[in-house]
Amino acid sequence: MNKFENTFLKNLILIILCILGSINISPGQTAMVNVEARETISLNGEWNAIIDPSGSGDYRQVWLDKKPQLKTDFFEYSFEGGPVLNVPGDFNTQMKELNYYEGIVWYKKPFNYSVKSGKRVFLHFGAVNYLADVYLNGVKIGSHEGGFTPFQFEITEKIKEGENSLIVRVDNRRLPKGLPGVGFDWLNYGGITRDVDLVETDVSFIEDYFIQLEKGSLNTVLGWVRLNGNQAKQEVTVEIPELDLRHVANTDAEGFAGIEFNMKPELWSPSEPKLYQVIIKSKTDVVIDSIGFRSIEVQGNKVLLNQQPIFLKAVNIHEENPYKRARAFSRDDARILLESAKELGCNMVRLVHYPHNEYMVKEAEKMGLMVWNELPVYQHIQFSDSLVPNKMENMLNEMISRDKNRGGVVVWALSNETYPGTANRDKELIELSEKCRANDSTRLVVHVTNSQTYRDHTFDIQDTLFLHSDLISINEYIGWYIPWQGKPSETKWKVAFPDKPIFISEFGGEAKFGNNDTPQDEAANWTEGYQEQIYLDQIEMFKTTPNLVGVSPWLLYDYKSLGRMHPVHQQGFNRKGLISEDGEKKKAWYVIKDYYSAEKDQIPK
Repeated sequence: MNKFENTFLKNLILIILCILGSINISPGQTAMVNVEARETISLNGEWNAIIDPSGSGDYRQVWLDKKPQLKTDFFEYSFEGGPVLNVPGDFNTQMKELNYYEGIVWYKKPFNYSVKSGKRVFLHFGAVNYLADVYLNGVKIGSHEGGFTPFQFEITEKIKEGENSLIVRVDNRRLPKGLPGVGFDWLNYGGITRDVDLVETDVSFIEDYFIQLEKGSLNTVLGWVRLNGNQAKQEVTVEIPELDLRHVANTDAEGFAGIEFNMKPELWSPSEPKLYQVIIKSKTDVVIDSIGFRSIEVQGNKVLLNQQPIFLKAVNIHEENPYKRARAFSRDDARILLESAKELGCNMVRLVHYPHNEYMVKEAEKMGLMVWNELPVYQHIQFSDSLVPNKMENMLNEMISRDKNRGGVVVWALSNETYPGTANRDKELIELSEKCRANDSTRLVVHVTNSQTYRDHTFDIQDTLFLHSDLISINEYIGWYIPWQGKPSETKWKVAFPDKPIFISEFGGEAKFGNNDTPQDEAANWTEGYQEQIYLDQIEMFKTTPNLVGVSPWLLYDYKSLGRMHPVHQQGFNRKGLISEDGEKKKAWYVIKDYYSAEKDQIPK
């Protein structure tokens, strides 16, 4: 079996599994239409809302949106006269009463539509946190679980001429068996937090495609195109006009065509983030995308970008606009965060601890920032629950489906700070790693842990997950949660996998901007000076770290977190940011800026 046949079979098996239901797709939900490459009809804007903390809207059947016709019709709900919420946007920051609210909100959007013969219609959500039940004209069209990945439903037979009524029940309450679970260190922003669009297609259309360089190659594209509809067997072409390239393939009876061709592109990199216009055509459809081509892989103890060793100068970012104190969702929000990362000297952003909105990914790619995408498989996940593995797989496929053609995305991170010894943890995450590689073999697959021990001034790293991870990625907070046990420059390492590259994915400490006092009491460790010293010490420790290929301080901006309860120093914020929530640079920011300025992107072989 040659390399193309092997890749083809892996992808075909994955597609068949999706169709047969091994991935938890709700009734009415289809495989994803690529929205990014199409014109859409936006349903963003003002939506009517009902706040439902008791959950009584379920038995009152709010989705029917009944209006009184008789004097004895007393319906104890109404969208008229109630609050109005902007979509996209979290509901917490739009009404002061909902600041810390976790519960049910009903959204309603009336819209007009002109039905077109020979067209199919899909309703696409960028994300809803966390549970979504979707009703069109009083009929349920589907449900979705997961707060950070896109989903959609075909509504061709359900949408009507003229006025339609779309109602969405949103519930952001934490679930013990959810992803993430009940405990996490960020504000649980609820609502319809990303774009809502109608997508029109022909009866047969280009449902999806994967156009990327084969892993390890700088000039061979190995991918596929998939059609949906009653004309499955068609000729399809992939064109890159700037390279004067046109490749022709034929889909099979299932609408699937393998794509393989050679070219000589200008490779995407942080210094030259080149994107090409790629046109995919069939007899019945055309989609246009902007795609960057690059190679990312691990060889020995190094990470290679375009076959050259690279040092990953990253920073952790939460999906929060610090100035609005709200969930980031727009292109402008993305630019604020990403421009701060560029100013720091980063060549990569770790988007924690869930897939961020598509603007973050696309703008980062344009700006020359590699992207680390991460699933919300975070800490207290109940791996032994029978439904959790399907939820993880569904979110994985939704994340990959959206971002697989973004050349700037170099890492699929599948878990963060899960605990060794938890029932089924290793089994389920190892299987998830295998499914990820079968779906997309072109990127690094990573698990982040904090399971290492630190005794006698020695790190001992042994987690089984690193056998299935391309990087040894660890979170450590020496100097903050754990005191130093010796000079940072004399730190020792005991690594069970000595030939693998090491990435320090989190480190740092808290400081409130402007706190520059140095009292001889417990408050001293909240000062900018204390935080600055943590960073200086960490940089000394990095010099002792074997196979170090990059670091990522925690984190760029201070952000809202209900678990941070110190009334003086935290005030509901995680204060480990290099920048305050008001945009003020702390002393530690300059330490990392200098470190990244001195550290070369390309490291010697």
